[in-house]
Amino acid sequence: MGRRNTSGSPGPQVINLNLSRQYSVMKKIINNISNAVTCLNLLCGSLAIVASFSCFDETLWGLQGYQLAFLLITLGAIADFLDGFSARMLHAVSGIGKELDSLSDLVTFGLAPAMVIYNLMHAAVPDSHWSLTAMLLPVFGALRLARFNVDTEQTTTFTGLPIPANAIFWIGFAAWYATHHTISQWVVVACIVALSLLMVCNLRMFSLKLHNMSLRENWAQFLLVVGAVACVVLMGLPGLAVTIALYVLLAVCKNTFAQADTH
Repeated sequence: MGRRNTSGSPGPQVINLNLSRQYSVMKKIINNISNAVTCLNLLCGSLAIVASFSCFDETLWGLQGYQLAFLLITLGAIADFLDGFSARMLHAVSGIGKELDSLSDLVTFGLAPAMVIYNLMHAAVPDSHWSLTAMLLPVFGALRLARFNVDTEQTTTFTGLPIPANAIFWIGFAAWYATHHTISQWVVVACIVALSLLMVCNLRMFSLKLHNMSLRENWAQFLLVVGAVACVVLMGLPGLAVTIALYVLLAVCKNTFAQADTH
């Protein structure tokens, strides 16, 4: 007969089993920290949609509805940065996290800005149905994200305008449009179509992630940062829309120079 543990303390097998269970629980918690941050991004985007329907009504902290939507989209962008950062730091990158991130980005950077523009257009011309063209933004944003998820080459560069850049443009444009209701809705529709097509076009857009500080390699990135600061300082929030226009222009120039170097 084997010896029995008569001391009342758990045996080695029990201790190992408890440690294994504790490790499994901790592993699940760690793996879901980044997912929880991603869900905050989704929550901010959802709340921004709700705020957009208040449009010019005063909401929290004296902000009008569209302004509160801007703030929530910005908070969503911060959460979007932190979820990727935390996933890499905790080595918790997963397929589920990638899909959840894309779904959250579609709401926060695609649907939420579209609803802000829709409500601003509807408030300016209530009888017009052209405000519905704003729904093109989440549709083309979804196509942009779907292509990004299956494209393994979009690491240091992007194909088409990234959907967060779409949101930045509309924050700037909406801040200007909110005080310029008299402009033709055709101008807004043209911008909606242009941004939608930019998201799914084959234009190679550079990333702001720098591998070195070489001016020769990163001149476009440096110009964009300087231009962004200048636009926002001189123009306020509307300068964000000009910044994205500058981003597209610099991407075209960089691609043109790259093609010239290869020939």
